[in-house]
This record gives sequence, C-alpha cells and structure tokens, in this order.
Amino acid sequence: MRALARRRAVACGKGRSPGIRPPIELNGEDQKQDRLTLEMLSAIDSGPGISQRRLASQMGIALGLTNSYIKRCVRKGFIKINEAPANRYFYYLTPKGFSEKTRLTARFLASSLDFYRNAAESCERVYRECDRHGHDAVVLCGHSELAEIAFLKSLDSNVRVLGLVDLAGRQGTFFSRDVWHCLDDAPRMPRVVTSLVDAERVVARIRRHDPDTPVYVPTVLGLSRDIMPGADAGEAKLS
Repeated sequence: MRALARRRAVACGKGRSPGIRPPIELNGEDQKQDRLTLEMLSAIDSGPGISQRRLASQMGIALGLTNSYIKRCVRKGFIKINEAPANRYFYYLTPKGFSEKTRLTARFLASSLDFYRNAAESCERVYRECDRHGHDAVVLCGHSELAEIAFLKSLDSNVRVLGLVDLAGRQGTFFSRDVWHCLDDAPRMPRVVTSLVDAERVVARIRRHDPDTPVYVPTVLGLSRDIMPGADAGEAKLS
C-alpha cells in the first residue's frame, strides 16, 4: 500500500472550481495587455508629468514596448500627451483613463481574492490527501504566492513543510525553511507543486527525476488531467 502511494501524483479535488480562473490563465495575452495597461495608468496617475523613459523604468519593460502601450492608450482615449521643451513629452490621464484604471483595478483585485481563497482551499485538500496517505512532511516545488499560501495552510494541518525547491535558482529564504535549487539537494519526500509558471513542466521534471516520489498538484493550478492518466475520484497515477 505504501509503495503504491509513492507512485501517486494526486490532483486534490475532483476538478476545477466553477467560475474560477486559475492563475496560469492570467498570463494569457489579453490579461497581459490589461495588466500592463493598468500598470501604465497607475504610474501616470501617481506621477503627473511622468516621462516615457521613467514609465519604462517603473514598469520594467523596454522603451519600445512602453511606446507601443502609450500609443494604444492614446488611441483608446485613456491618456493625453503634452509637449515640453527639448522635445520631451509628458503623459496625463483623461477622465476615461481614470475610469479604465478603476475598472481594471477592481477586476484584478477580484481575481486576486478568488485566487487566494481557492488556493487556500486547494492546499487544504492537498494536506488532507497527504494525511490520508500517511505523509507527514512535504517539499514545495516552485517559489510563488501559492507556495506562501501552502506554507501558511500547513501550519493548520498535520503536515510539515520541510522547505522549498526553487528551480529558477533565485537566492533568498522561505519562512526560515531550507531552499534548494535542484531536486537532488532536497530530501526525497512527497512534492507539492507550487509553481505558477510552467507547472506541467515541473511535474514532468519531478517524474523524470524520481518516479517513485509522490507528487501532489493543487487543483487551483488548473492542470489538465491528460498529464495524469488514470484519474478517478480526485486521484491520478503518474505512471
């Protein structure tokens, strides 16, 4: 029984909650454009007379992409441009721009609240599955907001988080827990996938590295069960 449990990768819960957009879908092209538009409108609102170069720096994007989004916002009537001496330009929000900023802020806030609520519920299901299979400690895989939620929810469960594998290789700490930068360095304990970017690749990488290690996949990630054949009643064998 224990050996069988070691070969399981569990997608906790019976599927995606209705009406919930998993965070990985927030990386779609439309959502990316809306996010950059909101960042631009917010930056202009917080610093009247801001220059294009300053906008690019605050948003962390190339000057050419910044120029493209400025033109887009001008076409939509969200911002106006004033010319200054020495061929400089300054940007200001229009009333329509203020309204769009308010709309996008409300939308992303609602998405964030949905994500945090459903991430917490998904992590609770993960830990109940861990408990059911006799796993009292796990290693998180992927540094993200989901990893932080998974750690905090573990404090209310019978499962301890030993640390986190950050495959991106970033430096730093994680709630006073160990941080490893490759799977070989982490203890061979059940993995909980907490990467919001390329989660399917993380699952595949864990499978290749150690097919006998249990892998738990929170349903908030919205991964297709096609990558987990044999799914039934909330469990999927990765064979």
